[in-house]
Amino acid sequence: MDRTLVSDTLKTVGKDVKLNGWVDTIRDHGKVTFIDLRDRTGLVQCVGSKLPKVTSESVVEIIGKVANRPEKLVNPNLDTGKVEVQVKKLKILALSAEQLPFPIEGDGLDIEEELRLRYRYLDLRRKRLQKNIRIRSDYVQAVRKYFFSKDFVEIETPILTKSTPEGSRDFIVPSRIYPGKFYALPQSPQQYKQLLMTAGFENYFQIARCIRDEDPRADRSYEHTQIDIEMSFVEREDVMRTVEENTIFALEKVGAKIAKKPFPVFTYNEAMKKFGSDKFDLRSEKEKKENVMSFAWVVDFPFFKRNKEGKWTFTHNPFSAPLGDKHEKWLLQGKYVDKIVTSQYDLVCNGYEIAGGSIRTHKPEVLEATYKVMGYKKEEIKESVGHMIEAFSYGTPPHGGCAQGVERTLMTYLGEDYLRELQAFPMTGRGRTAVMDAPTKATSEQLKELKLKVYRKMNYEKNRTS
Repeated sequence: MDRTLVSDTLKTVGKDVKLNGWVDTIRDHGKVTFIDLRDRTGLVQCVGSKLPKVTSESVVEIIGKVANRPEKLVNPNLDTGKVEVQVKKLKILALSAEQLPFPIEGDGLDIEEELRLRYRYLDLRRKRLQKNIRIRSDYVQAVRKYFFSKDFVEIETPILTKSTPEGSRDFIVPSRIYPGKFYALPQSPQQYKQLLMTAGFENYFQIARCIRDEDPRADRSYEHTQIDIEMSFVEREDVMRTVEENTIFALEKVGAKIAKKPFPVFTYNEAMKKFGSDKFDLRSEKEKKENVMSFAWVVDFPFFKRNKEGKWTFTHNPFSAPLGDKHEKWLLQGKYVDKIVTSQYDLVCNGYEIAGGSIRTHKPEVLEATYKVMGYKKEEIKESVGHMIEAFSYGTPPHGGCAQGVERTLMTYLGEDYLRELQAFPMTGRGRTAVMDAPTKATSEQLKELKLKVYRKMNYEKNRTS
C-alpha cells in the first residue's frame, strides 16, 4: 500500500490508507485511544482500541479507514477536522524517549537559546520553525524563477579564497600543502562575480553562502545566505530596478504585503536629515500591526570615512565606482576625499538594511586610487588586489550588482526578531554551532599535518619571544 499524506485524507473518505508520521499527542480513554498524527502536511486524528503503547514524538505507521466525523465532533481549528482515521494497525517505527529536553508545542521563544540549539533537530519540529524554513525554500525558488526568466546564469564561486579587505574579519583556513599559509572563507563573492563580468557572462546570480568573523547579534551571524547578482552594461537605476522587481515577485509569491510600489528613493543626506539614520521604518502604526513590508532605497553615500586611527576607509565597498566624472576625478587626484560620493545603493525595509550594492569600478587606475586614498603602498595594493587590477586591464565592461540577505529579508516579513529563526542549524549568540558544539580542539595529528602549534594564553608572551 502506498503512503497517504495527512492532507490527502480529506480526499480518501471511506478508503483504507497508510499514514507515516510523528505522534503529536495521545489521549488514552481506556478502551479507546486517540492519537493526533503529524507529518509534513499537517495533523489528523486517529482513533483505535488495544493499540501498542507509544510515546509522544514516536515515529509510527498507521493503517486504517478514513471516516467522516460526526457533525458535533468536527474540529474547526484543524484542516482535517472533518475526518478521522479508524486505526486497524499501528506499527512503531522509532520509539521516542518519554521525556523530551523541552516541549515542542508553542513558539519556543521562552526556552534558553543554548538548549534549543543543542537539540535543534527537536526545536525544528515546532510549527513556527517548520513554516519559516518552508517559506525560505519557497522564497528562494521564486528568486531563481525570476532570474532565470531574465536570462541570468547561476554560477557558484569558490568557498576557499584569499583574504582581502571587504569590511569584516575573515575566517582563515590553514593549508596543509603550503605550511604557514592560509585560505580565507568568503565574506561575499564580490571579486569573483566581478571577474565573471570580465569573463563575459554579463548577467550572473547565485544563492551564495557568506562567512564573516563579526560578533553575532540579532540580525547578524557568522554565516548567512544572500541573493547575489552582477550585471554588465548597466547603470545604477538598471540594477535597482532588477532588485526591486525580484524582491516584489519573490515576496508576493510567499504571501507578503508590500506598502509602496515602486519603492521610494532617498539620498543619504535626506535620510539622515529626515530620519536620523540610513536604516529607517516608513510604516504607519496600522501597517506595523498588519506586518506590511515598507521598502525604500538610499543612494548617494559618502565613499570614505575616517576609521579609529584617523585614516580613510571605505563606507561600503572598495570596488565601488565614484558617482560621475567629477567624483572620479577627485578620487584619481586624491582630493576632496570627504566629499567624494559613491554609486552605492542600499535597500531598507522596516528599519533594517536588507540589500546593498553599487556600480563597480572597472578601471584599473580608479581601483588603485581607492587603495591609495586608504594609505596602501604600491606593493600592498599589488598583494591585495593586483589580480583585479590586472583583470581590468584586459577589457572589463561597466558593471554593477547587489547582494540581498535571505534571512534578514524573511525575518522582516515573518516578524521574527532573530536571524537564526530562519536558519536550520544556526550559531548561538556566543558563536558555537548547533548540535555539534564547535569550535573544538584540533588533534595533535591534525596540527602536525598543518605544521601548527597551539600555545596556551598564559604562555603566549614567553613563546612569542623564544
